[in-house]
Parts: sequence; structure tokens; C-alpha cells
Amino acid sequence: MFNIDLSFISDSCVTENNTTEYELKCNSCYQQNIVSSLECKHNDESNCIFPTKNSTQAVQEDKRNILEITADGLLSSCFVEVMEGHSEILPGEIVVISEDDYYEIAQVKLIGRLVALKRQYFGMFEEKLPLVVRKASEDDILKISRNSQDEERAATLFKEITKRSSLEMKLVGTHYQFDRKRLFFYYTADGRIDFRELAKELASVFKTRIELRQIGVRDEAKKVGGVGTCGREFCCSSFLGNFKKITTHLASEQNLVSSMGKLSGPCGKLKCCLSFEFEESN
Repeated sequence: MFNIDLSFISDSCVTENNTTEYELKCNSCYQQNIVSSLECKHNDESNCIFPTKNSTQAVQEDKRNILEITADGLLSSCFVEVMEGHSEILPGEIVVISEDDYYEIAQVKLIGRLVALKRQYFGMFEEKLPLVVRKASEDDILKISRNSQDEERAATLFKEITKRSSLEMKLVGTHYQFDRKRLFFYYTADGRIDFRELAKELASVFKTRIELRQIGVRDEAKKVGGVGTCGREFCCSSFLGNFKKITTHLASEQNLVSSMGKLSGPCGKLKCCLSFEFEESN
């Protein structure tokens, strides 16, 4: 949402050697324009992309160095704190995150003023956040690779066991916690499943704590990803942090009831984007 992919550009003025530099420069200008709009100069809310709920009141701003990240693990927040002394961390870099008594791996999504403005809009201030331990080293990358290989092996075993045991469970994804303390299996199913024997067998093979988590079809779409009927990447997997309640009321408010058959996404639920226009009109 806050970055432009310019890898498709083919121009004589953009050589293969400076494509990355050119893309960074364009994205920097793009993000500066977004920040300028978000700052709402002179308190003119009509020019705001994300106007504050009450611009007449002073809004507290978190002064910590905070990044927005994406991670497959179960971190308590998509924002992490960078302690003083760390070298500059850029979008796209892989970092090791610490929370409570475990470590997880994550990719930096957004840095700088945009992060502060997003958090300010959502009313987030001085809450406890996971901490950035370090940028991923070569050894860390090797460990991530080993974890990925074991995730594939775990997925294969999961499918073999569920088929043998006639368990109606559709595996959506597996994730090995970076420190290998837990191995997650995300699945969908109709109703509740007694998976105690499955968990025991998986634990006996991988010698770690097994967590099987049933997710909904919208969560499945977010994890798997894909392209919607609009031709763009799914909103849920590209930029939406949380799911909102989408009802037929949103469609009727926008006079879209006559085309209800076209309003369901690949997940079978009403499209998340129905809430976008509704919010703009209020």
C-alpha cells in the first residue's frame, strides 16, 4: 500500500544496475507525499487521508523507534520496538524478534514517520511491544532454511496421519518458531476435531511442542494469498491488518444489492473492500 513495485519498468534511462536505487528513490518521494497529506497541515481535515477522530485535541505520539513487520508466527503485535544502538533497519530486511521467552523471525514492512502516523490513528501509545534483537545473520538465514525444510516434512506427515485417521482437516500452513520451541499447524475444518492423537504422533517425531490452530476461510485466504476479481492482490494478504465485520448492510448502503452475486471473494465471504467506500462516505 505504501510502496510501488517498479520492477516492471523497461526504460533506457533505468539500467539494470540502478533499478533498485531508482525504485528506492521513487518510493521515498511517494511516501513523503503520503506523510505530507497525513500531517494535515493547518488542521485542514479535508486534505487528510487518515484524519484523527478529533483534530482539536492534542494527540499523544509514541517517541520510541518502532517498525511495522510481517511474521508467520504468533507475535502479539505487527509493530516492534528497536532499542537504541541498533544500526538502521530498512524495509524488506529480515530481523530476529524477542517476545516473552521465545524468538521469532520477521520481515520489516514499514519504517519511519508512516509507522508513527498509523499508530497515532489507531490510538496506540506506549504499549508493550516485541523487541528487535538483531538483523538476521548468515547463520540465522541457514536456520530459517532448515526450519522451512522441516515445515515441509511436517506438512507431509500431517496429511499422511489425517488421511490414515480419517480426520477431515485441510492443512493451510505450517510454521516452525525460529527458536524451534513450537511447531504450528494451521488448518480449516467443518466443526471441532479431536486431534489429540495427531498431536501426540507429531510431537513424538519432531520432539517439540505442537500447536494445531483452526482458522476461518478468511484467515485461509490471508495466508494463502491470491489475486481478486479486481486484478489486485487480496487486500487481506497485502495490507489489511485485521478483519472487519462485513455485512449486507454495507452493500445496501452503497446500492449494490442488485449485484450481490458478484460481491463474494474467493474465500466465499463478502469482499473486505465493501467497507472501504462505506467508511469514506461517513
